Amino acid sequence: MTPKEFFDFAKKNGAKMVDLKFTDFLGTWQHCTFPIETWDESTFVDGVGFDGSSIRGWQAINNSDMLAVPEANTAVIDPFFELPTVSVIANIVDPVTKEDYSRDPRHVARKAIEHMKATGIADTCFIGPEPEFFIFDEVRYEQKQNTGFYQIDSVEGAWNTNRIEEPNLGYKPSYKGGYFPVSPTDTYQDLRGKMVVEMQKVGIVVEAHHHEVGTGGQCEIDMEFKDLLKMGDQFMWFKYIIKNVAFKTGKTVTFMPKPIFEDNGSGMHSHISLWKGGKPLFAGDKYAGLSEMGLYAIGGILKHAKSILAFAAPTINSYRRLVPGFEAPVNLAYSARNRSAAIRIPMYSSSPKAKRLEFRCPDPSANGYVAWSALLMAALDGIENKIDPGNPLDRDIYDMTRAELASVPHVPGSLREALESLAEDHAFLVKGGVFTDDFIETWINYKTEFELEPMSLRPHPYEFQLYYDS
Repeated sequence: MTPKEFFDFAKKNGAKMVDLKFTDFLGTWQHCTFPIETWDESTFVDGVGFDGSSIRGWQAINNSDMLAVPEANTAVIDPFFELPTVSVIANIVDPVTKEDYSRDPRHVARKAIEHMKATGIADTCFIGPEPEFFIFDEVRYEQKQNTGFYQIDSVEGAWNTNRIEEPNLGYKPSYKGGYFPVSPTDTYQDLRGKMVVEMQKVGIVVEAHHHEVGTGGQCEIDMEFKDLLKMGDQFMWFKYIIKNVAFKTGKTVTFMPKPIFEDNGSGMHSHISLWKGGKPLFAGDKYAGLSEMGLYAIGGILKHAKSILAFAAPTINSYRRLVPGFEAPVNLAYSARNRSAAIRIPMYSSSPKAKRLEFRCPDPSANGYVAWSALLMAALDGIENKIDPGNPLDRDIYDMTRAELASVPHVPGSLREALESLAEDHAFLVKGGVFTDDFIETWINYKTEFELEPMSLRPHPYEFQLYYDS
């Protein structure tokens, strides 16, 4: 879509406003809205100014001016505004140098694609994520000097089988018992359907939706695979749509990985495949129908997995999910069909076009542009350096003894460990200038200063149960 076509599109849909959206450093959408008549075709070159010092992890206050340059081909009609509004995604640019901003997550994804093409290995990276989320009826939390608590509730929560609901009809999915139940146990069929319809309005192709394993309203909606940049954009719409549809029906949604104690958390299994000239590159005659290139890609991902997870499992809460016994893989191994391995090779289809790798460690708190770029860079590093992934692990990992597991590498046990891994192992990320040293250093510093250090200062509510009468 050209700028001229953008305005034709806006006029056809009766748009009164244009909403400019961009993704901040950590992966949250920001926006500003303009009367449509204040824009013209030059806006798609000159951009619009904003205060970069007010965006997390970006500019200092003495150097705060930034430009958001809209990309016309991202235009859709926003499904939630009362006034007809055309929404467009922007790239971030320095107003003085006119260079793309290195801390703009979307720019990282664009550079990752350019680097992939420059290597000559592939011209397309397809990403297919499976983001999970919880739908709650209420959430309350507070942190003060004398108080620290959270409380969530859901009509589906297994803890509510005894609640007075006038009447309580039961049908609460049990802990780890929520996978694929029909109505009335699955109370969110219609709500998920509404979410899917709104996604379709903005061009997202949905493959399926269903209830997930967890009690308390855990769900999953799967999007059809797209190229990395397109999926990065769609993932932002995905979160936006799910939250707003839920809000309009008096519900609240969280993509927090582990909101419920002693039940499954929310992951975002991420499928990746490389193509060139319209042909899939991971299909072959090696293990599980993979090509040698596919195996080398696995080698790169496993080698750099701990660093990748600094972006793909980027919160303290992420590591409440990455623990043994709750389906999330904690052992860095690969296998066909085995869902306890960090990398699974799906075996649903024998078609070469369906051959892909599924990295199961990420979660939906991730910034998709950045996490999937890191995943791509690790795969490319494996291919370029012919990294042997070792032997597959086709056993049930959770049935293995400690001695047997001793030789299998583990995911980081905490965000701090993941950030330390990133600090030590990021040469593969800065190839081609995809990630910059500044981006990586800022990510580590931000996560340390605003997440790790504040958490370390606060007593945990469970500590009172353990130690109050010590």
